[in-house]
Amino acid sequence: MAPTSQSKPTPAAPINCKLLLIGNSSVGKSSLLLRFSDEQWLPEDESSATIGVDFRVHRMEVNGQKVKLSIWDTAGQERFRTITSSYYRGAQGIILVYDVSNRESFDALPRWYSELETYVSNSVVKILVGNKIDKEFSRQVSTAEGEQFAKRMNSLFIEASAKTAIHVNEAFQEVVEKILETPELWESQKGAGQHTGGGRGGMPGGVQVVGLTEGQKSAQGGGCAC
Repeated sequence: MAPTSQSKPTPAAPINCKLLLIGNSSVGKSSLLLRFSDEQWLPEDESSATIGVDFRVHRMEVNGQKVKLSIWDTAGQERFRTITSSYYRGAQGIILVYDVSNRESFDALPRWYSELETYVSNSVVKILVGNKIDKEFSRQVSTAEGEQFAKRMNSLFIEASAKTAIHVNEAFQEVVEKILETPELWESQKGAGQHTGGGRGGMPGGVQVVGLTEGQKSAQGGGCAC
Protein backbone atom coordinates (compact mmCIF):
# COMPACT_ATOMS: atom_id res chain seq x y z
CA MET A 1 0.00 0.00 0.00
CA ALA A 2 1.38 3.37 -0.96
CA PRO A 3 2.12 5.60 2.03
CA THR A 4 -0.43 8.34 2.52
CA SER A 5 0.96 11.82 2.29
CA GLN A 6 0.31 14.10 5.20
CA SER A 7 -0.77 17.60 4.31
CA LYS A 8 1.43 20.33 5.66
CA PRO A 9 -0.22 22.87 7.94
CA THR A 10 -1.00 26.14 6.22
CA PRO A 11 1.17 28.91 7.61
CA ALA A 12 -0.78 31.58 9.45
CA ALA A 13 -1.45 34.66 7.36
CA PRO A 14 0.33 37.80 8.56
CA ILE A 15 -1.63 40.47 10.36
CA ASN A 16 -2.03 43.61 8.27
CA CYS A 17 -1.21 46.85 10.08
CA LYS A 18 -1.49 50.32 8.60
CA LEU A 19 0.81 52.96 10.05
CA LEU A 20 0.79 56.66 9.27
CA LEU A 21 3.74 59.03 9.76
CA ILE A 22 2.67 62.62 10.44
CA GLY A 23 4.29 65.82 11.65
CA ASN A 24 5.65 69.09 10.36
CA SER A 25 7.76 69.27 7.22
CA SER A 26 11.50 68.55 7.58
CA VAL A 27 11.25 66.72 10.93
CA GLY A 28 12.61 63.55 9.29
CA LYS A 29 9.54 61.38 8.70
CA SER A 30 10.83 60.05 5.38
CA SER A 31 14.31 59.58 6.82
CA LEU A 32 12.92 57.47 9.67
CA LEU A 33 11.03 55.31 7.19
CA LEU A 34 14.06 54.95 4.91
CA ARG A 35 16.26 53.96 7.85
CA PHE A 36 13.67 51.44 9.07
CA SER A 37 12.83 49.86 5.73
CA ASP A 38 16.13 50.08 3.83
CA GLU A 39 18.65 50.72 6.63
CA GLN A 40 19.75 53.80 4.72
CA TRP A 41 20.00 57.50 5.46
CA LEU A 42 20.26 60.45 3.12
CA PRO A 43 21.90 63.71 4.24
CA GLU A 44 19.45 66.58 4.46
CA ASP A 45 21.05 68.34 1.49
CA GLU A 46 20.45 65.25 -0.66
CA SER A 47 16.88 64.50 0.41
CA SER A 48 13.73 66.17 -0.89
CA ALA A 49 10.40 66.94 0.73
CA THR A 50 7.66 64.36 0.34
CA ILE A 51 5.01 65.49 -2.13
CA GLY A 52 1.58 64.18 -1.14
CA VAL A 53 1.98 60.66 0.26
CA ASP A 54 4.53 57.86 -0.15
CA PHE A 55 3.68 54.26 0.63
CA ARG A 56 5.78 51.24 1.58
CA VAL A 57 5.19 47.70 2.73
CA HIS A 58 7.47 46.09 5.31
CA ARG A 59 7.24 42.57 6.73
CA MET A 60 8.40 41.79 10.24
CA GLU A 61 7.81 39.35 13.08
CA VAL A 62 6.74 40.57 16.49
CA ASN A 63 6.52 38.17 19.43
CA GLY A 64 6.21 35.22 17.03
CA GLN A 65 3.44 36.86 15.00
CA LYS A 66 4.09 37.74 11.36
CA VAL A 67 3.04 41.28 10.54
CA LYS A 68 2.69 43.05 7.20
CA LEU A 69 3.10 46.78 7.71
CA SER A 70 1.60 49.24 5.25
CA ILE A 71 3.40 52.49 6.08
CA TRP A 72 2.15 55.80 4.73
CA ASP A 73 4.58 58.71 4.83
CA THR A 74 2.73 62.01 4.57
CA ALA A 75 3.83 65.48 3.54
CA GLY A 76 3.91 68.03 6.36
CA GLN A 77 3.20 71.11 4.26
CA GLU A 78 -0.17 72.76 4.71
CA ARG A 79 -0.98 72.70 1.00
CA PHE A 80 -1.08 68.89 1.13
CA ARG A 81 -3.43 68.60 4.13
CA THR A 82 -6.49 67.94 1.96
CA ILE A 83 -4.58 65.18 0.18
CA THR A 84 -3.33 63.38 3.25
CA SER A 85 -6.49 63.59 5.38
CA SER A 86 -8.08 60.68 3.49
CA TYR A 87 -5.14 58.44 4.37
CA TYR A 88 -6.11 58.34 8.05
CA ARG A 89 -8.91 55.91 7.19
CA GLY A 90 -8.13 52.42 8.47
CA ALA A 91 -4.91 53.39 10.25
CA GLN A 92 -4.18 51.35 13.38
CA GLY A 93 -1.02 53.17 14.37
CA ILE A 94 0.04 56.82 14.14
CA ILE A 95 3.67 57.88 14.39
CA LEU A 96 3.86 61.59 15.24
CA VAL A 97 7.32 63.02 14.59
CA TYR A 98 8.95 66.23 15.75
CA ASP A 99 12.52 67.50 15.59
CA VAL A 100 14.14 67.87 19.03
CA SER A 101 16.27 70.71 17.61
CA ASN A 102 13.23 72.59 16.30
CA ARG A 103 10.87 74.05 18.90
CA GLU A 104 8.31 75.02 16.27
CA SER A 105 7.82 71.38 15.23
CA PHE A 106 7.11 70.46 18.86
CA ASP A 107 4.76 73.40 19.44
CA ALA A 108 2.75 72.28 16.38
CA LEU A 109 1.92 68.89 17.93
CA PRO A 110 -1.39 69.98 19.55
CA ARG A 111 -2.68 70.79 16.06
CA TRP A 112 -1.68 67.33 14.82
CA TYR A 113 -3.37 65.66 17.79
CA SER A 114 -6.48 67.75 17.19
CA GLU A 115 -6.53 66.40 13.64
CA LEU A 116 -6.29 62.85 14.99
CA GLU A 117 -9.37 63.45 17.12
CA THR A 118 -11.23 64.22 13.91
CA TYR A 119 -10.02 61.34 11.77
CA VAL A 120 -9.17 58.33 13.98
CA SER A 121 -10.72 56.50 16.92
CA ASN A 122 -9.37 56.64 20.47
CA SER A 123 -8.23 53.01 20.27
CA VAL A 124 -5.69 53.77 17.52
CA VAL A 125 -2.14 53.44 18.87
CA LYS A 126 -0.10 56.64 18.88
CA ILE A 127 3.62 57.07 19.44
CA LEU A 128 5.41 60.39 19.72
CA VAL A 129 8.92 60.29 18.25
CA GLY A 130 11.46 63.01 18.97
CA ASN A 131 13.77 62.70 15.98
CA LYS A 132 17.31 64.02 15.35
CA ILE A 133 18.79 63.38 18.78
CA ASP A 134 22.14 63.34 16.96
CA LYS A 135 21.75 67.15 17.09
CA GLU A 136 22.08 67.18 20.88
CA PHE A 137 24.23 70.31 20.72
CA SER A 138 21.28 72.26 19.26
CA ARG A 139 18.45 70.60 21.19
CA GLN A 140 15.47 72.86 21.89
CA VAL A 141 13.05 70.29 23.37
CA SER A 142 14.12 68.28 26.40
CA THR A 143 13.42 64.57 26.78
CA ALA A 144 11.37 65.25 29.90
CA GLU A 145 9.18 67.76 28.08
CA GLY A 146 8.53 65.29 25.28
CA GLU A 147 7.71 62.52 27.74
CA GLN A 148 5.29 64.71 29.68
CA PHE A 149 3.46 65.83 26.56
CA ALA A 150 3.16 62.25 25.26
CA LYS A 151 1.77 61.13 28.62
CA ARG A 152 -0.87 63.88 28.53
CA MET A 153 -1.85 62.79 25.04
CA ASN A 154 -2.02 59.10 26.01
CA SER A 155 0.78 58.23 23.60
CA LEU A 156 3.89 56.09 23.64
CA PHE A 157 7.14 58.05 23.53
CA ILE A 158 10.64 57.53 22.22
CA GLU A 159 13.52 59.67 20.99
CA ALA A 160 15.42 58.53 17.92
CA SER A 161 17.86 59.47 15.20
CA ALA A 162 17.35 58.45 11.59
CA LYS A 163 20.95 59.49 10.93
CA THR A 164 22.55 57.17 13.51
CA ALA A 165 19.69 54.59 13.56
CA ILE A 166 19.30 54.95 17.34
CA HIS A 167 15.87 53.70 18.47
CA VAL A 168 14.40 53.74 14.95
CA ASN A 169 13.51 50.04 14.88
CA GLU A 170 12.34 50.28 18.48
CA ALA A 171 9.86 53.04 17.57
CA PHE A 172 8.16 50.89 14.94
CA GLN A 173 8.42 47.77 17.12
CA GLU A 174 6.71 49.46 20.07
CA VAL A 175 3.76 50.73 18.09
CA VAL A 176 3.21 47.33 16.42
CA GLU A 177 3.43 45.51 19.75
CA LYS A 178 0.77 47.84 21.16
CA ILE A 179 -1.44 47.26 18.11
CA LEU A 180 -1.18 43.49 18.60
CA GLU A 181 -2.22 44.01 22.23
CA THR A 182 -5.38 45.75 20.96
CA PRO A 183 -7.28 43.01 19.06
CA GLU A 184 -10.13 45.25 17.93
CA LEU A 185 -7.65 47.12 15.75
CA TRP A 186 -6.60 44.15 13.65
CA GLU A 187 -8.97 41.20 14.03
CA SER A 188 -11.25 42.46 11.26
CA GLN A 189 -8.22 43.20 9.07
CA LYS A 190 -6.98 39.60 8.80
CA GLY A 191 -6.50 38.69 5.17
CA ALA A 192 -7.20 42.22 3.99
CA GLY A 193 -4.34 43.84 2.12
CA GLN A 194 -3.64 47.49 1.50
CA HIS A 195 -3.84 48.53 -2.15
CA THR A 196 -2.92 51.53 -4.24
CA GLY A 197 -3.68 52.41 -7.80
CA GLY A 198 -0.35 50.98 -9.00
CA GLY A 199 2.77 53.08 -9.38
CA ARG A 200 6.25 52.62 -8.00
CA GLY A 201 7.84 53.31 -4.64
CA GLY A 202 8.84 56.95 -4.25
CA MET A 203 5.74 58.23 -6.06
CA PRO A 204 2.57 59.38 -4.27
CA GLY A 205 0.54 56.23 -3.79
CA GLY A 206 3.37 54.04 -5.11
CA VAL A 207 4.39 50.76 -3.51
CA GLN A 208 7.75 49.67 -2.17
CA VAL A 209 7.82 46.10 -0.85
CA VAL A 210 10.75 45.30 1.41
CA GLY A 211 12.15 41.80 1.77
CA LEU A 212 11.26 40.35 -1.65
CA THR A 213 13.42 37.98 -3.67
CA GLU A 214 15.43 39.46 -6.53
CA GLY A 215 13.00 38.00 -9.07
CA GLN A 216 10.03 39.52 -7.29
CA LYS A 217 11.80 42.85 -7.09
CA SER A 218 12.38 42.84 -10.82
CA ALA A 219 8.74 42.03 -11.44
CA GLN A 220 7.63 44.80 -9.13
CA GLY A 221 10.11 47.43 -10.27
CA GLY A 222 10.44 49.08 -6.88
CA GLY A 223 11.95 52.47 -6.16
CA CYS A 224 13.03 54.62 -3.30
CA ALA A 225 11.00 57.14 -1.33
CA CYS A 226 13.49 59.52 0.23
